[in-house]
Amino acid sequence: MNEPLVLLPGMMCDHRLFEHQVASLGEDREVIVMNIEGHDSMSALAAEVLENAPEKFALGGLSMGGILAMEVFHQAPERITRLALMDTNPRAELEEVKEGRKAHLARTANGEMLDVMQEVMIPKYVHRDIPRPDIEKLCLEMAANLGDTCFVNQSLALRDRPDQQDTLRTVTVPTLILMGEDDQLCPRDRHDTMKSLIPHADFIIIPFAGHLPTLEKPEATTRVLHAWLNA
Repeated sequence: MNEPLVLLPGMMCDHRLFEHQVASLGEDREVIVMNIEGHDSMSALAAEVLENAPEKFALGGLSMGGILAMEVFHQAPERITRLALMDTNPRAELEEVKEGRKAHLARTANGEMLDVMQEVMIPKYVHRDIPRPDIEKLCLEMAANLGDTCFVNQSLALRDRPDQQDTLRTVTVPTLILMGEDDQLCPRDRHDTMKSLIPHADFIIIPFAGHLPTLEKPEATTRVLHAWLNA
């Protein structure tokens, strides 16, 4: 049996974010999609991932999951055999983004979390020129399933996250950097930065996808992940 694969989902997403990848990649290895809702800091979330993960494993994360994957690597690089960073950002959160989170948290306290997701976040999840109401509906369902406490915890963890650029400079394992071509939330420059910090990494752009290529272009994304796992 090949090395197990641990996948970390994005903010307010659950295992359904990786449904196609789990079904396909799970044919010859254990694939575990971790719950990342129980703490309000990246360090605590990473510690929980490591507590529940196999001793050695390949690690992939998308969006917030990619940010968390960097912290997991920071805490225990000796346990990570491969690293996949998808539609994500190695930098600490900008002050203007932190300011925006204040309004989102205030609205959540007022019972409007799903409105925030539907009005502010989910419209930026898919390619601007390729409407995907099915994916937007799924994202809203995942957010409703996870609930307000998860939204608050994850918002705070993202707001207060450390810059991981120094961590990425230490990565020597086989690494994949992947993004949808029209990622509005984690644009190309974030991925160019990661490639510059991990020169040996493969950098793949998925055409006709936005922030969620695992859902928008599942077959293409799974093929790339398969190649990374078997390189």
